[in-house]
Amino acid sequence: MTSGGEKAEDAFRTIGELSAELGIQQHILRYWETRFPQLRPLQRAGNRRYYRPADAALVRRIHSLLNEQGYTIRGVQKLLAQKVAPAEQAPEPAAPAPIAPQPVLVVNQSTIPSPARAELQAIRESLVQALAADMD
Repeated sequence: MTSGGEKAEDAFRTIGELSAELGIQQHILRYWETRFPQLRPLQRAGNRRYYRPADAALVRRIHSLLNEQGYTIRGVQKLLAQKVAPAEQAPEPAAPAPIAPQPVLVVNQSTIPSPARAELQAIRESLVQALAADMD
């Protein structure tokens, strides 16, 4: 315990403590558990919920996105699915990343007949162009 009767930052929180901290009703937290699969507090005897520090941080983030930043439930679901907050999104990179990685498996090209090799090369080129067009 810290001074003033407050719990340590890494302590588990009950649903009542977390709802009081955020100023929202307990039923809203229970509703969020049905809408956000990432939010899974521990449940003990009698379905008593205990929010781990990571759960509490997620609840605070959801609360901020919904009530302070104006997102909808579906919008927050999409953001959490991306696992990147809007403020944490990285700026566009200066140079684009390579579109197609270099092959990991090296095949002895002398065993592939020349017409098949040319056809495979043409397929690869068309895929690279399609990916480049999608990236633009």
